[in-house]
Amino acid sequence: MFVLIPAFEPGPRLPSLVGELRRADPDLEVLVVDDGSGPAFAPVFAAARDEGARVLVHPANRGKGAALKTGFARIAAVQPDADVVTADADGQHTPTDVCRVAEALRTDAADGRSALVLGVRGFRGDVPLRSRVGNAAARGLFRLATGRQVTDTQTGLRGIPSDRLAWALSVPGDGFEYEQRMLLRLSPDGIAAHEVPIDTVYLDRNASSHFRPVRDSLRVLLPVLLFASSSLAAFVVDTVALLLLQALTGWLVPSIVAARLLSASANFLVNRRVVFRAQGGPLVGQAVRYGVLALALLASNIAWMSFLTEHGLALLPAKVVTEGVLSVLSYGVQRSLVFPRMDAAGPPPRPISRPGTPAAAPPASAPAPHASSTAGVTGPSSTADPADASAPTPTTSHPLTARSTP
Repeated sequence: MFVLIPAFEPGPRLPSLVGELRRADPDLEVLVVDDGSGPAFAPVFAAARDEGARVLVHPANRGKGAALKTGFARIAAVQPDADVVTADADGQHTPTDVCRVAEALRTDAADGRSALVLGVRGFRGDVPLRSRVGNAAARGLFRLATGRQVTDTQTGLRGIPSDRLAWALSVPGDGFEYEQRMLLRLSPDGIAAHEVPIDTVYLDRNASSHFRPVRDSLRVLLPVLLFASSSLAAFVVDTVALLLLQALTGWLVPSIVAARLLSASANFLVNRRVVFRAQGGPLVGQAVRYGVLALALLASNIAWMSFLTEHGLALLPAKVVTEGVLSVLSYGVQRSLVFPRMDAAGPPPRPISRPGTPAAAPPASAPAPHASSTAGVTGPSSTADPADASAPTPTTSHPLTARSTP
């Protein structure tokens, strides 16, 4: 099992964290990703290596999500059956709590269960006001957008079972929003998750944190909020048209069809241009997929409204209930199938050298990774990787370089 620690300009606590983890559970291997911290922080990473960690290096800062993906890709290449615990470098996750999440992964594996493990804080005691308010707002926004209760949406202490690493690599995002998007993908992708309580630790009033809870939460949840606004607008158009047409004609089903055609056309244009920003995609293909979805939702709408009104529920309440349920389904389908992100899938990982073990050369037909994915890897007693002899050397003092394709 690996403990993966992304680090950008870490404080002096990182080496002691590595050493304490190694002593607490010798079976844990610690992998640190230096996310472009620069030469000024080289002594901190050197001390982490001295404590037993292996270090991957991004020549430039790319974001926490990118650093996590680099680590996931390396671990999947070296030990594809290894579970991973992610932890922060600022000392907020104690070795005891990291081991608690690791043990939960082992218990899940023994029970034949594959689930994401979330180490969640209770935010009790001496918690900085910025963190208390920010995390409460983030939890509220997440629940509003998804309907799912997560105690700590900002936790960086997570357990990823080995069979979910490919899924973790497919989640879009390179910054702090990556961890939020991972949670947003749980329900649509059918990924189970459970929580493990951990201590709430804030060192120096959380001065070392680069995370902005409300701003970063709004950034990742903005598409959901925009979709909710778009759906609300479409709901108003649809409802007004339905009530007018039904009052004029007395025909429920034709009124539903006509109102839905009007609102769906407007909703498609707004979602394509504003919510999912998919103007670059093929318009005809998007329109066809949206049309199929609209027909499926229309059939469901008719079935549910007919059922509810026939059983005594008034037209307007029946409309509210039906649209509320179908809008949640519609968001997931539109995001995944109608307006899919072209960058959602991550490139396949490439093997690296372990200390004292040369890495396997990639197949001759494999395309060369993009230069932006280059990362250095160093560790105790590392040797040069013959598969990467031509790789450009990062501007660091580390003796070994290798390519990374997160």
